[in-house]
Amino acid sequence: MSGSRGRGQGATQFSGLRPPAAAELRVDRLGERSFRSPLAGVGRYFVDDDERVLVSARLADLDTDSGAGGPAAFEVAGPREDLFFDPSELVCGIVTCGGLCPGLNNVIRSLVMVLRQQYRVAAVYGFRYGYAGVVASSPVPPLLLDEDAVDRIHLHGGTMLGSSRGPQDIGAMVDNLARLGVRALFTIGGDGTQRGAAEIAQEARRRGIDLAVIGIPKTIDNDVAWVERSFGFQTAVAEADRVIDAAHVEAGGVWNGVSIVRLMGRHAGYIAAHATLANNDVNYCLVPEVPFALDGADGLLASLEQRLAESRHAVIVVAEGAGQELFEGRSAGTDRSGNARLFDIGVHLRDRVVAHAAERGHDWIVRYLDPSYAIRSLPANASDAEFCFVLGQHAAHAALAGRTNVVIGFWNQRFTHVPLPLVTGGKRRITVGEPLWDRVLEATGQPTHLGA
Repeated sequence: MSGSRGRGQGATQFSGLRPPAAAELRVDRLGERSFRSPLAGVGRYFVDDDERVLVSARLADLDTDSGAGGPAAFEVAGPREDLFFDPSELVCGIVTCGGLCPGLNNVIRSLVMVLRQQYRVAAVYGFRYGYAGVVASSPVPPLLLDEDAVDRIHLHGGTMLGSSRGPQDIGAMVDNLARLGVRALFTIGGDGTQRGAAEIAQEARRRGIDLAVIGIPKTIDNDVAWVERSFGFQTAVAEADRVIDAAHVEAGGVWNGVSIVRLMGRHAGYIAAHATLANNDVNYCLVPEVPFALDGADGLLASLEQRLAESRHAVIVVAEGAGQELFEGRSAGTDRSGNARLFDIGVHLRDRVVAHAAERGHDWIVRYLDPSYAIRSLPANASDAEFCFVLGQHAAHAALAGRTNVVIGFWNQRFTHVPLPLVTGGKRRITVGEPLWDRVLEATGQPTHLGA
């Protein structure tokens, strides 16, 4: 291996994110802890506040990171022996925001079960329909959640609390939380949700309110900054694999069959990439991070034509955010959260493949499969269900210990506390030249560059 190749691998290990300084990893605390945890007992494991997980797992990075403040490392999540809040007086709130994702009900259930059964907190409110339900003017009052209310919800997809997009007045939300006596708020959602959570934490601090704001990052795309795995992702990959298998059968069952599978992935193509590797019958994997062209001698259509001439079938997997450069100069507007709407690359690609075949006089049979919303509304599979439960446990532990302005992360095989500013400061993305993308290219056999 050449020296330059080694440096390239080191540069891509954070999926395009800038390595954080040690100071950026400090976790906000509400104050000194003076209550003994009800979990304390013989044989119980508690995390020491000084326990850390290194950001970089590369030995070579320790030499460059070990300056003032020591190497960059995340605080380890887990139960503390002493608590900031008296559990018997603590009122908590849970809110789910943004799009659906497998495992939402699992996280809600985990939080309620741990808070009520283990910590014996005074009450848990479930705010309805996202941040819109946190303001006092909401037409739908919050639910009081107990063990009976969440007993079987983990068997179903979606969220029992409902969800919504779009910002709400931060002051109005803090007003209502104070009115209800909520001192721990759990925000389950993506980067927009967590930006709102950070603003709620800042406003509470400005008012002198001891409010623990703990985020649980939710995105089916698995692109949360400084979080290696988000819940629902493994369920999405497993179901995408089933769809790709069907697509392969359809393509191979006819002469010159082409199956196009559109999967979720607005800014990052992790579902498409991992489903491609899981299935290994994909011939083209198109992701937002790697531009491509349709036309020209090196474009996708020419490559597809050559593939069909040789093998008589092809499977294309495309992430929803891929190929947006093909619509340059046009705008699809924005959604209620201010996010840019995407052009439908799946339909566009299908139509261009059909048109190309007609222009060239080819008798291609094109099948189009779009399981996007069906996947995200599924119940969590066993792996994700376990992961969701542990996320809920660690979120409860963090709140009771007086942590705030953090999300529960997963890094180097440990659960961590990640400051909200880091999570909202960027997205994890596939980086060309990193091992993941190299494996995709090897699995598909597609050209390294498709005319772009």
